[in-house]
This record gives sequence, C-alpha cells and structure tokens, in this order.
Amino acid sequence: MLLTTQTEAFYLPDNITYLNQAYMSPLARRVEQAGLEGMARTRSPYLFPADEFFAPVEKLRQAFARLIDCDAPGRVVLVSSVSYGMANVAQNIVCQPGDEIIVAEGQFPSNVLPWQTLSAMQSASIKTIPAPAPAENRGKIWNERILEAIGPKTRLVALPQVHWADGTRFDLLAIRARTREVGALLVIDGTQSVGALPLSIAEIQPDALVCAGYKWLLGPYSTALAYYGPHFDTGRPIEENWVNRQDSDRFEALQAYEPRYRPEAIRFEMGQRNSFILLPMMQAALDLVNEWQAARIQEYARGLWQTFAKDFAQLGFGLEEETYRAAHLFGLRIPEAALRQKIANSLREAQVYVSWRGESLRISLHLYNRARDLVKLLEILNQCQKS
Repeated sequence: MLLTTQTEAFYLPDNITYLNQAYMSPLARRVEQAGLEGMARTRSPYLFPADEFFAPVEKLRQAFARLIDCDAPGRVVLVSSVSYGMANVAQNIVCQPGDEIIVAEGQFPSNVLPWQTLSAMQSASIKTIPAPAPAENRGKIWNERILEAIGPKTRLVALPQVHWADGTRFDLLAIRARTREVGALLVIDGTQSVGALPLSIAEIQPDALVCAGYKWLLGPYSTALAYYGPHFDTGRPIEENWVNRQDSDRFEALQAYEPRYRPEAIRFEMGQRNSFILLPMMQAALDLVNEWQAARIQEYARGLWQTFAKDFAQLGFGLEEETYRAAHLFGLRIPEAALRQKIANSLREAQVYVSWRGESLRISLHLYNRARDLVKLLEILNQCQKS
C-alpha cells in the first residue's frame, strides 16, 4: 500500500519548506514524546532496576535488525556516531605494505579519515575513485571504475550506499561479489540511505555497516547504529566497558572484572549506551521507520519528484540518471558560482531549506514533503535563472 503524506507526524511550521532531511531530521512527534517521558523518568533513579541497562537495548537491536534484514540482532550495536563505529572497524584491520583501501571521491569524512589514519600506520594506500565528469551514464561509469579498481591488493572497500552530496547509488551487490573474489572487506556507511532506501544484510553480506541515527532513522543527535559481521567476532573494541562483558547483568559480581566479552558484536558497543533519554527516542524513531517501511518511503519520494521531473529537467541543471540515483536524495549540479549564490539568497529569503554540497543543490525528501514544496522550489529556480 502506498504511503500518503505524513506532515502531521512532525513539528514543522506551515511557512517553512524543508527539503533537507539529509542534513537533519525534524523530530517526529512520537520521538519527541519518548524523549520527554525519558527525561521525566530520570527524576527517579531509584525506580530503575538493573535490567533497565539491558532489556531496552536488546529491543533496539531487534528493531534495527528488522530494518536492515538481519537475522542476528546480536550483530547490531548502539554507538555514538559513524566515526565511532568506523573506528572499531579500523582497529581490527591488518594491512600489509602495498595493500589498498578503496573509497569514492568526496565521501563524507567519517568514512575516509579512519582509513587515512589506518593507511598511515600500516603502510597501506588509499585509492580514491574519481567521479566522472557530468555526462550521460555518469553513475554507471563511476560504478564500473570502482569494480575495475578492486584487485589483489585491495584490503578494504569503504563506500556509502548513496553518495551524500548528490545521491549517486553504488551497486553494493556487484561490489560485494568482487570483494569476495579478491578477499577484501566491504564496509558501508548507510547514514544517507538506511531508513529511506532498502538495504539487506542478508543479500549484500557486508563486513560492517554504520548509520548515524539523526537523519533517515529519524532519531536524536549523538546516536548511531552499527552491524558487524563474523570477521569482527574476535576483535578488540576501541573502549573497554563493563556492560559489554559476560555476566555484566550481575551487578554484585562486577568486581570480578570479567575478561570475556559478550558474544557476537556486543563488544563494540559504546559505554553508557543505555541513555534513558536518547535510547527511548531512538526506539520510537525505529518503530516509526519500520511501520512506514523504507521501500514505501522511497516510493513516496519517487512519486513526488516524478510529478515535476520534466519541469526541473527544463532548467538544464545536471541530474544523475534515475537508475543510478536515489529518489529521496539527489543533487542538481549548478556549475556557475554567481547563479548558485543568487539561488542560495532567494531560497533563504523564502525560507526554503536545502543543502549545498560543492556544485550541487542537494534536495532530500521525506514523508512530510508535499507537492507545494517542490512547486515553491521550482518557482525560485526559474526566477533566478531568468533574472
């Protein structure tokens, strides 16, 4: 069943045109309420039994596992950020001199900086696959270049599902198949896709996936979720905390300083994971995303854009072909700096919120968006181009 507009599920003033979900999600009413209730509960710490440090996190694992089609919730952990999640990955990769780490040009820093440090410490090299010049089949060519770059020296391929600047999609199934051929790891930053675009752990079988919580997962800032596959089962986390050790639910025995970690990926979870405010908010957010379903959110965004696709095409701005871009996040490439500035000023005055990423006017759609939002954006772009 197709989704209808869900504007009332969010707090957004009627005079605001928000086309910027990829920057930060507005809090859904349900998520805000969960945070308020969590805050109120912390007035009375004497009402928190020991199992409050464990049961809510297990429920959250199950919700995220459901979203990413993972049948092992014990491989899902709560972390504070993508950089934290990727640091756990980097800590558990051994490179030989001459090994290569492959990334795409212009990835978000959290999925590049850890590999720069890793390569410097272990005499590996980073191989950045440049984006093709704007032209027909740009996304197809970019994916082909990545596949061609993966070879015997490849130790790790670190990619997003969609590029954060313009929504270009990467063919993770084909890339995973190629990494298997050469024995390389595949690590995915799902921040700008998971929650609005289906991603299946069962299908792709990546070695790790990390997602910030405050964008398409609809959660609060300072939350993120990660999946770690079997490669990391005997790994060493970046921090040592009591809650990730065996029998840590037995508070009376914590002074035994248990050396064994809990099974699967739990060793990588952050300390103080069970924020009694942030965790209920993240749970409410994931419940909402699972209720709406990523595939249906993607279809809603596609249908909304398609109504105006021809009108936007007539502007002549660069746009990735539909086969190789997401429907919920995409960029209009505007090379002329003066025109970009004029558009930015006009959008600001009209309270139309988007993001600029390089030469791209990044547009990101969610269920609170309506046809009138794109009509307003189109009118402003037309006026700026003609004036």
